[in-house]
Amino acid sequence: MDLFRKLLGRTTTNRRKNNTTSSAAKKDDEVDAATLFREKFGIHFRHPELLITALKHRSYLNITNEPRINSNERLEFLGDAVLDLIVTHYLYEKFPQRTEGQLSKVKSILVSKPVLADIAVKISLGEMILINWGEEKTGGRQRQSILADAFEAVVGAIFLDQGLQTARSFVQQHLLKDFQKIIRRGLYRNYKSILLEFVQSKGKGLPEYRVIQELGPDHAKEFVVQVRVGDEVLGEGRGKSKKIAEQEAAKVAVKKLDIVDNWLE
Repeated sequence: MDLFRKLLGRTTTNRRKNNTTSSAAKKDDEVDAATLFREKFGIHFRHPELLITALKHRSYLNITNEPRINSNERLEFLGDAVLDLIVTHYLYEKFPQRTEGQLSKVKSILVSKPVLADIAVKISLGEMILINWGEEKTGGRQRQSILADAFEAVVGAIFLDQGLQTARSFVQQHLLKDFQKIIRRGLYRNYKSILLEFVQSKGKGLPEYRVIQELGPDHAKEFVVQVRVGDEVLGEGRGKSKKIAEQEAAKVAVKKLDIVDNWLE
């Protein structure tokens, strides 16, 4: 791990000192990124170019003058399918008594962009992603979509180079081992979607969200929202935006109607 910290410090320093576009400098960036990955995860690629491609955001191609097909987008496409298979198989084996609908809801959370981005942050994947200077200056290494896509691309690269079992081990170690904590936190549930699906299945129309109060000054406003179905108020929530308040109101309604799957909790 000392080597990982040393390489991470060197790579970060080099990025801040200059924005050189020489081919030698870019090659050094790629080698450093691959070395960081190997030191961090202990996976030795037989074809390191696969890993480097998995770490290439499309903005990086503006520096290297490569075609867009050389970005990580194709590996992201593959990794999305591999990740889907691994997570689906895991849930199928672990919960033999649960229905397809229950398993699908959990899987959709585990493979969602917010969850994958959070995992990428925890494993320092953002420091290994190859992006251009402009993207980096605007926070690209912390951007949810870039992080989640890179995680999927890495899974795809591991699958191609090392096979399904190594890809499965990587996903289990960094995602599935904590899946109950992820679900239990409830941060990734779309309660508005859950409520909408339930209400429609009962033929009760559509939930209606109303702002009933605005609190505080303009620069720190808080919204209070009610959610109704017909004439019945099902929940009330607060938030710093209408969207957050609506989610909180829907969360109250979902719990009131007892339609949350609590079997994982």
